Amino acid sequence: MKLSRLVQPRNPLFWLMVVLNLLSMVLAWVTHTQSPVAFVSSVIVLFTIGNAVLGAYLMWRLVNS
Repeated sequence: MKLSRLVQPRNPLFWLMVVLNLLSMVLAWVTHTQSPVAFVSSVIVLFTIGNAVLGAYLMWRLVNS
């Protein structure tokens, strides 16, 4: 399995993976820098985890395609 197969700029899955990983980083940054209410913080954390899992799945599909 080659990691160079991960970078496929012509594949829309690659760009979706990049956007989801960037969104996860932004959501994690917001959670750490702001002090939202516990419920809002929990929702942001759930979105962050969901984005990270979906990004990892897309990465796995790109490497194995």
